[in-house]
Amino acid sequence: MITRPRCLSLLIGALLTLTALAEEPRQVMWADLVPKSAAFDNPFLKLTPDQLARVSEVAAIRDRRERGDKNLSRAEIESEPALARKLEQAGVDVYALLAKRKEIIERGRSVNPLLNGQIVRLPGYLLPLEFSGKQVSEFLLVPWVGACIHTPPPPPNQIVHVKPEKPVAMSGMFEAVWVTGQMTTGAIKKSLSLVDGSADIDVGYSMRASLVEAYKQ
Repeated sequence: MITRPRCLSLLIGALLTLTALAEEPRQVMWADLVPKSAAFDNPFLKLTPDQLARVSEVAAIRDRRERGDKNLSRAEIESEPALARKLEQAGVDVYALLAKRKEIIERGRSVNPLLNGQIVRLPGYLLPLEFSGKQVSEFLLVPWVGACIHTPPPPPNQIVHVKPEKPVAMSGMFEAVWVTGQMTTGAIKKSLSLVDGSADIDVGYSMRASLVEAYKQ
């Protein structure tokens, strides 16, 4: 026969177990951040960092030329076809890719509503926004090294704005980490300081991180 105190103890133990299970983070990957309705084969993800940089250069020159930018130099105008030829030699049709930019951007703004409010664990690369010395208090989590710096930024649904509960020690730029915390969906812009200025980055997710740890498989 189970006594009342013993029964109460078992009940409390069961409730604590259920609470722990409920708070167990769900491990997600970057593909999970894209809603099924917006999933498609993104050709930009198949490019190497060098190819992405060249595509970005062609896009910037073409956009400035179409806007009638008077500061666009003759050298820059003449470099566009040369860059396009190098990409073509590597099997990359840069103008076909750029024609898909609008579709990719629109699809990239869609977030997965099922992740809103969920406790998740996600791997990625740390790109500091706010830091003091080697202590980072705010950062972007991105899916590849060089994102937003050396290559065009990923779509908003592939960027997470992270505020850890306490500053994180950083050993270097684009450190590989696992981040655990509560995910929130919603479009925001974050200003990223670059060597040659600053840029506003469109972000689709935010996370209040309870844990940031070095990446281990």
